[in-house]
Amino acid sequence: MLKPPDRAPGHSNREAIGGAIVVSPRLSPFRKLLLYAGPGILISVGYVDPGNWATDIQAGSTYGYELLWVVVLSSLAAIVLQSQSMRLGIATGQDLASLSRERYAPVVNFVLWVLAEIAIIACDLAEVLGGALAFKLLLHVSLPVGILLTALDTLIVLGLQGSGFRRIEAIVFALVATIGVCYVVELFLITPAWNSILAGLVPTKAAITEHDGLYIAIGILGATVMPHNLYLHSSIVNTRMSATPGFDARSEALHFSRIDTIASLLVALLINAAILILAAAAFHHPGQAGIADIEDAYHLLEPIAGPAAAVIFALALLAAGQSSTFTGTMAGQVIMEGFLDLRISPWLRRIITRGLALVPALVGVMWLGEHALARLLILSQVVLSLQLPFAMFPLLRFTSDKSLMGRFVNNRMASVTGWLLFAAITGANLALVWQSFKD
Repeated sequence: MLKPPDRAPGHSNREAIGGAIVVSPRLSPFRKLLLYAGPGILISVGYVDPGNWATDIQAGSTYGYELLWVVVLSSLAAIVLQSQSMRLGIATGQDLASLSRERYAPVVNFVLWVLAEIAIIACDLAEVLGGALAFKLLLHVSLPVGILLTALDTLIVLGLQGSGFRRIEAIVFALVATIGVCYVVELFLITPAWNSILAGLVPTKAAITEHDGLYIAIGILGATVMPHNLYLHSSIVNTRMSATPGFDARSEALHFSRIDTIASLLVALLINAAILILAAAAFHHPGQAGIADIEDAYHLLEPIAGPAAAVIFALALLAAGQSSTFTGTMAGQVIMEGFLDLRISPWLRRIITRGLALVPALVGVMWLGEHALARLLILSQVVLSLQLPFAMFPLLRFTSDKSLMGRFVNNRMASVTGWLLFAAITGANLALVWQSFKD
């Protein structure tokens, strides 16, 4: 039997995005799909944020196409886990954080909350650094000044609050998708080594046996499968409500939400793969002295945009970062309300998260220098990967619990796949920790 929710499903996020969407059973399947589409798009924007760009560019410029399989497998893992998160939210009417509060001891619940907050701060650190680079390219200011300018995004969050958010989110996503199309078009303009691309899709241990290769691979994983997105997705799927609730309505919601999730994350996979391939084709040459990073990435657009490449790249970077910032704020609300049963205003949540990300960003850039931007970005993604198992474990336990999920419980294949991913990701993280300890 399904456990009834202890509050209105998706309550806080319905307020954040302008109210629930009611789906009539009389609509055509296509119209229903359009109404159910949205949560997957919101989640996918976080998969093409500055952290992803940094890890893909570093991987391509350093190892050529050798880590392309990591991008593909990480994206497939993201599809599996986000689908699990979506299933949990639709089946129970609750989100992952609130279920953790109900089912775990207070100490365990508190630890999970702290780790989830660290993941959000690490993600916001990437948005700060990416935004700072965008301001540097657009306004020709130093990175520290750019970092301080990112504090102004609280005003953007306030402006996006309310009924107009979905329209603005669609515009921002369209900007990022446009840049993705540019990258795909450029694949055919610069003629990368397609045989090497196909070879890069085959998993090998050549690159990840050394510490730097494993470090970048873990960064790609952390940039792709974000812990806070698992909490967020389980909540925002409940912003869609059927006019005739019941098992059939939830099955229909699950069907259309699955299409939304898979399609959105496949677009993110295409963009990330394109960025890595272009970085490999443009920057990876045998015997080269220097390695390109995200600060050089605007050169990837020069065959299309010419001298305007830096401006277009900066605008796309800023758009991706701001969109991810807003979803991060929503995730922070879900996590705080779920784990602590505490609700605060979005602007206060934004100030707290951004303030905690600004300090390490400023300290890192001023201490290590502006050239350390890519290193700091990749470090933030590695931190995300280290937090991921702590979100995966309760998610997989809950979705495999028949007393909670009822007829929506995971089948054996889904459970085995999920736990194999958990073991693989945890093992990769432990290998990185062990290599770091040895070095």
